[in-house]
Amino acid sequence: MNEDAIFSNPTIGLWAVADGMGGHEAGDVASNMIAESLNQIGAQAQVDDFISTIEDSIKAVNHRLLEYAHSQHQGRIIGSTVAILFIMEQTGVCLWAGDSRLYRLRNNELKQMTIDHSHVSELVRDGLISLEEAESHPEANVITRAVGTYEHLQLDIEVFDARVGDSFLLCSDGLYNAVGHEKILSCLLNERVTTATDCLIEAALHNNAADNVSVVLVKGSHSNITD
Repeated sequence: MNEDAIFSNPTIGLWAVADGMGGHEAGDVASNMIAESLNQIGAQAQVDDFISTIEDSIKAVNHRLLEYAHSQHQGRIIGSTVAILFIMEQTGVCLWAGDSRLYRLRNNELKQMTIDHSHVSELVRDGLISLEEAESHPEANVITRAVGTYEHLQLDIEVFDARVGDSFLLCSDGLYNAVGHEKILSCLLNERVTTATDCLIEAALHNNAADNVSVVLVKGSHSNITD
């Protein structure tokens, strides 16, 4: 079962990837609930309005998931990571929880714009293990934050400038766990959006990706989603 969900609304400049968890019975519930909630959001006048609206929407999903887990699944956690991008004129904003990521390609340089909410990421930041050790760490898939896991959800927010020529990649961990940084960069350097996303998915499949792979690529005024 595909537990990922993707969302794209270029008209208002809003995109997202969500990676659900909760097992075979409910793994897609949380991620789809996030996508459906984002679909209810309309254009906003100001960046701050957009941020507040998205936060309220995702926090409402968080509350609904906790209630759903309690009433339908004996309190078992049913949650989802999420990485959300919106662009308004020359301002970009990312909101996220968990280990789904946003990357930015600018001047042929690929930068990870999000910081994984994971146990291994914390160990790396604290200098306790190296990036190389993190890749094979037995707790590499243990996340410390997600929608639907705790009563009080905190979304991290990153505001940045969005320039002409920038490309943005939202992806679930199924991509970057199977495809290295340099290969992701190589794929994104393709001029055509569909060619770039096909390259990413083919690379993940070639490397026997162990998880669902979902990507949303925003390139100028164009976007492409692959789930």
